Amino acid sequence: MSVTQESKAKVIAITGASSGIGEATARALVANGYHVALLARRQDKLNELVSELGEDKAYAVKADVSDFDTLSSAFADIHSKFGSIDGVFANAGTGVNSPGVAEGDVNEWSTMLGANVNGLLYTAKASLPYLKDSEGHFLLTSSAAGRMTLKGSVYGATKWFAYGFGMNLAEEMREWGGKCTTICPGMVNTSFFDEPKDDKIAPEDIADAVLYALSSSKTACVREVFVMPADKP
Repeated sequence: MSVTQESKAKVIAITGASSGIGEATARALVANGYHVALLARRQDKLNELVSELGEDKAYAVKADVSDFDTLSSAFADIHSKFGSIDGVFANAGTGVNSPGVAEGDVNEWSTMLGANVNGLLYTAKASLPYLKDSEGHFLLTSSAAGRMTLKGSVYGATKWFAYGFGMNLAEEMREWGGKCTTICPGMVNTSFFDEPKDDKIAPEDIADAVLYALSSSKTACVREVFVMPADKP
């Protein structure tokens, strides 16, 4: 008996899927019945994750979100593989080692803007045609840093962009039945830190936020999820 479109697992594409929040979200989605397409620059890490999750449920595509043509080809490949794309989690991003503006490193800024700003724009541009077909869901990682003032933080400014972009994109997608969710975590234990920090959010907590947003009813859109550590500092 053929599998109908209604009974097929929904397909979610994740950028920055090779570690941290993206990796944790991939595991959570597959555990909850989704199929995932994993995008990142590290093919070896993606292949390891696919082996863990199962080739019938996960698919790896090497892509740099700062390169629009490569990203556009990646989404075409994902659509060809699964037949539809129901959601995209634009999670790829990076920070800088040199804080502030006066002491900032312009080369680090260029790399960060390529991922945090252009990468977000390119991911949306490349995926929206497929999401429009499925009346799908676009989710993105902003930050608590995008909702507050941090002295001289260029990283924070990129997350202010992400926050505003997500709010504006939600209105655009609403016109054709799509949804957009901006996820704003506080400090998360990822590769940004050399050692785990007990008072920070776990990547799995953000994966739960993604699942929560995706579980909303047809008549509701979770526009924002703001997640902060519950433990005492």
